[in-house]
Amino acid sequence: MALGKFWQLVVTTSVVASGSGALAQAAQQEGASQARQNQGSALVNPAPPAKMPPAPNKGPGGAVTSPTYRIGLGDVLQIIVWREPEASVPSVVVRSDGRISVPLVREVEAAGLAPSELEDALTERLSKFILSPEVVVVVKEINSEKAYVVGGGVRKEGPVRLDSPMTVLQVLAQAGGLTDYAKRTKIQVLRNVKQGQMRLPFNYDEVLRGERPQQNILVMPGDTIIVPQ
Repeated sequence: MALGKFWQLVVTTSVVASGSGALAQAAQQEGASQARQNQGSALVNPAPPAKMPPAPNKGPGGAVTSPTYRIGLGDVLQIIVWREPEASVPSVVVRSDGRISVPLVREVEAAGLAPSELEDALTERLSKFILSPEVVVVVKEINSEKAYVVGGGVRKEGPVRLDSPMTVLQVLAQAGGLTDYAKRTKIQVLRNVKQGQMRLPFNYDEVLRGERPQQNILVMPGDTIIVPQ
């Protein structure tokens, strides 16, 4: 090979290599620029956070109620009328006639209604005095949901408030427990149903031993637990 052609080949190879390096460097710079662009876009338009489950619906200072809860006698309610403090009531007790007293509308039937139904009733009646009233009913205390424990075999007869789901065993404990003379295997739960009255047996000793846990049912409002001696 002639010397001139040899040097021409060397120069050409160097130019190609130099061009490839420049291209690689340019691609690297372009990639870094794109990464910075993506990062800036993420900061300006962040991805939406993952959805969280909804919080339980509970008013300020309110008691936790079940979906089937109905307002009863003795329950304590708070009536909030948005931006209308004079029409609101911080605390009102459902009277023995099932009614409550509310400013402007006076007497309102509350017993037997769900809180949402009472809100609708108050909204309708207050709309005669207030433009588009927004009413919230908060159940502060549930005093109407009670069971009753009777008989000489229990230490403390009387009503037991069902502030939360309670079993027969828990209600008996709330009533002070059984006396030494209680007929522990002859306890009965009386429950009012549509067909009349139902008697459910409860053997205290068997439940304690874990032999028949199905007898330890949830007590319903209005149930009467009889503990003979």
